[in-house]
Amino acid sequence: MMCYTPPYNPSWFLQNGVMMTVYTALWGKRYWETKTQDPEPSYHEQIFIGAQGVPIFGLVAIPENAHSTIIGTYGITGELETQWYLRVLGRKAFAQGYAVVLFDWRAHGKTAELSPTLTSDGLYEGEDYVRIAAAAKAMGCPGKFWFTGFSLGGQLALWGVKIAGEVIKEYEDLGLEDSDIGGGMVICPSLDSERSLSYLVTKPFGRYLEAGIARDLKKLAWRLHDTHPGSFDAAAIEQANSIWGFDNELVINRLGFSSVEAYYEASSALKILPQISKPTLIIYAADDPLFDPAIIPELEVACDNNPAIDLLLTQYGGHVGYLSSKKCQQQIKDPDIWWAWNRILQWLEQKRTG
Repeated sequence: MMCYTPPYNPSWFLQNGVMMTVYTALWGKRYWETKTQDPEPSYHEQIFIGAQGVPIFGLVAIPENAHSTIIGTYGITGELETQWYLRVLGRKAFAQGYAVVLFDWRAHGKTAELSPTLTSDGLYEGEDYVRIAAAAKAMGCPGKFWFTGFSLGGQLALWGVKIAGEVIKEYEDLGLEDSDIGGGMVICPSLDSERSLSYLVTKPFGRYLEAGIARDLKKLAWRLHDTHPGSFDAAAIEQANSIWGFDNELVINRLGFSSVEAYYEASSALKILPQISKPTLIIYAADDPLFDPAIIPELEVACDNNPAIDLLLTQYGGHVGYLSSKKCQQQIKDPDIWWAWNRILQWLEQKRTG
């Protein structure tokens, strides 16, 4: 259903999806800490065991008198050390009494050093979330557990919420109850990879962005190749010159798919929205330049038909931007510019105490 919360208004020059996306990425990398009042939690490193026995590297911080736990990861490329947008959430959530678990998802960061297992865009990462929750519970992180992510990480988190009940039922030795899982909250989640990738390369900015992501994926593949000798064919990596190419050359055969289209269809988050039964917040910008706008009406219908999902669809925001203007902060009494994380924490508080 549509969720009505405080309005979002960026500064005038960020009322453009491409501008917001680029500005947030470049400005945020340099200045995010100056706009974050809360200190960095004292994280400790932890290796979790995910689906198929894959080791997952994570960071854990548990405040005194923690009341519940947020488990999160990031988008298509990167690693925890450089994922400042996720670290903003870690600081804010910890300060509000949440235990925080952040992790490098499959083939990323220190998880890539532990295992040559490649990405599956949610097909196995959903179970990773649930198994991380089980291990976090055993470590003293309190339920309920809430799964979060943005961009492609949002798709992974949605799979985690969708599959949690099934995993808990199948693996009774996890020590998790269905009631331990709170739900999810995602920012600008990837919902339909095939349509959005096809759309992305029709725009000059999209082609530039896609090429940059493809270069990062290629670096990721070479890093796996060098760290795990014999696991990857160098010729296949050489051929992986696009996001599509990366999945075609390296991913789909390992997952048993005959085509990239079949893989994207199977991992699509849009089609699993009707099956989500735990409270879930989706924050989505109509001017997100990465995703096909034709998806939006389908997203609205899916959320309207599922009372478990709250959709916060905004006119502006770009792709994982949502920097708010001073006027917007004053209007809704936000402590800082991080509008989307503030809405998520506000929504969580209502769910937790409501």
